[in-house]
Amino acid sequence: MSDQHSSQSFETRAIHAGNTADPLTGAVVPPIYQVSTYKQDGVGGLRGGYEYSRSANPTRTALEENLAALEGGRRGLAFASGLAAEDCLLRTLLVPGDHVVIPNDAYGGTFRLFAKVVQRWGVDFSVANTSDIDSVRAAVNERTKLIWVETPSNPLLGITDIEAVAGVARQAGVKLVVDNTFASPYLQQPLALGADVVVHSLTKYMGGHSDVVGGALVTADEALGEELAYHQNAMGAVAGPFDSWIVLRGIKTLAVRMDRHSENAAKVVEMLTQHPKVTQVLYPGLPEHPGHEVAAKQMRSFGGMISFRVQGGEEAAVEVCNRAQLFTLGESLGGVESLIEHPGRMTHASVAGSALEVPADLVRLSVGIENVEDLLADLRQALG
Repeated sequence: MSDQHSSQSFETRAIHAGNTADPLTGAVVPPIYQVSTYKQDGVGGLRGGYEYSRSANPTRTALEENLAALEGGRRGLAFASGLAAEDCLLRTLLVPGDHVVIPNDAYGGTFRLFAKVVQRWGVDFSVANTSDIDSVRAAVNERTKLIWVETPSNPLLGITDIEAVAGVARQAGVKLVVDNTFASPYLQQPLALGADVVVHSLTKYMGGHSDVVGGALVTADEALGEELAYHQNAMGAVAGPFDSWIVLRGIKTLAVRMDRHSENAAKVVEMLTQHPKVTQVLYPGLPEHPGHEVAAKQMRSFGGMISFRVQGGEEAAVEVCNRAQLFTLGESLGGVESLIEHPGRMTHASVAGSALEVPADLVRLSVGIENVEDLLADLRQALG
């Protein structure tokens, strides 16, 4: 993060960091540099360091500067997807024979990457309840290089004490990676709590409008940032200029959207906890949630993601999803429109039969920014 933005509030950084006026025309929005290569002023005479858009592109640079500023990091990198970002991180930091501690509740795509791709490369992993520090500590061994955390987790909304796990990581001499997708940097700042790298699916809250796919890595370590950038260029799964521009535009309203997501979610949770067909509501804003105190300490508010379990098992949960009308049945999350899904058959089908398998009667909501009374009415009719 540049010194220019370090003293500014989050809302100001979201709008201005990386968003410098175009020097040619004065345009207040960075242009979409839809270009593959750049004219050189003699061999090696690069203008602004740009030679080929896999290596760097001015629109992507603007987004990467913005991401670093929002997470309080020194280097941000934008990728074609969240999983592309994760893949680059793992291949940068790990070699065959290494070991990673992963959470017992995580995005199904992350688990698939570890179990079906990275493990074949010779990297092993152990599953730990990252909400339990003793469980994390016990899972670390002499080959461990990374501890991987999602908080809030997907889809069970578990909370991990980032600062406490960072202490375990430092003691063991390993790096801590935090997937901050569910919270966004507006609600949570993992680097300030001791994380080494923050991962994002930019597709979700950062883009915010269900119209782009992207991913990001942010680190406060300059040397690690350079190493990640080298591998990003060598591997090539970079964010395109138009996608970068779309995410950069979405981020400008991140703060106001997250406030509304959180406000709406709190009212949805209140209704669900009183509904006779709901057996359990999973939301860190509830006082009875086991991670409530930690979430209140490390998050600005509790976000827009809710999971709940219903009477009648799997078929009943599927029917709730099918009967919803205003809540769109679909995968992904974090858009302005509300989404509903059945994790066991949709986003988390890849973890079936593993330690990460989710309850069959679970429904996950991404609460949007519509009028909350309309959302409540739709959920009541979907529950029956």
